Amino acid sequence: MITLEPIVNILLHFFGFFVAMLGLSALNFEKVLRQGRTFQAQVLYVGTAMALGYLIAQFLIQLMMP
Repeated sequence: MITLEPIVNILLHFFGFFVAMLGLSALNFEKVLRQGRTFQAQVLYVGTAMALGYLIAQFLIQLMMP
């Protein structure tokens, strides 16, 4: 029998990443970062979004487990 748990987990991770990107877009990173470091700023932005998205997804997965 095929379970839907892996698919739900993947969808929750994508949802968490989307929510983290949405939340990070409200912050003004230009004041914190050096000028001319665009690539490093984008890597930091995506890495932070991935970490927050993972935490959000894990939180939701733990809430769903009985």
